[in-house]
Amino acid sequence: MKFVAFERKLQGTGASRRLRLAEKVPGIVYGAGTPSMIELDHNALFHALKKEAFHSSILEMELAGKVEKVLLRDYQMHPFRQIVLHIDFQRVDATTKIAKKVPLHFINEENSPAVKTDGCLVNHVVTELKIQCLASQLPEFLTVDLANLAKGQSLHVSDLKLADGIKVVTQGKPNPVIVSTSVPAEEEAAPVVVAPVAAAPTKAKKSEKQNRG
Repeated sequence: MKFVAFERKLQGTGASRRLRLAEKVPGIVYGAGTPSMIELDHNALFHALKKEAFHSSILEMELAGKVEKVLLRDYQMHPFRQIVLHIDFQRVDATTKIAKKVPLHFINEENSPAVKTDGCLVNHVVTELKIQCLASQLPEFLTVDLANLAKGQSLHVSDLKLADGIKVVTQGKPNPVIVSTSVPAEEEAAPVVVAPVAAAPTKAKKSEKQNRG
């Protein structure tokens, strides 16, 4: 993805406030040299942030007529308004080693034996993973193929097919679960309603009827 940034000369709280009033977003680009103070069009940035690729892939930033490769590192949103307050990018090149969270894309779930044959529920335990790799190897997402998922089976990080040079950062967990299956709870049987049986007349009532007769 490509976006356009502009050089920002003024700094400080007051300058940032004026930028936001003009529908601009202050930001910074760091790494591989001197940090650059930038500003971006708010509406264009707001819509870009809604796209998955903007968060998890190498971006091309055009700044002062020059195109640089960068990664989105952080951004701040207003506490209750849909306004981007600030954004950070990191310069990268093909040899830059990075650690970045990437989303998981689950495919073939509806065709798996667990779902198609046994009617199981598939639980996506995690939806993103942090990986380490060279910037040139960064995938936009990782694919999790559930075509062979069976009842009672779980998929772990070790079951992922990763390209050479890509490593999942498990943060202390040796082989965390990515997907699990469960059998839906059976619906409770409706209570059987038994019609009340009419009580037989007592002997006393029978005697009264005989005396009247």
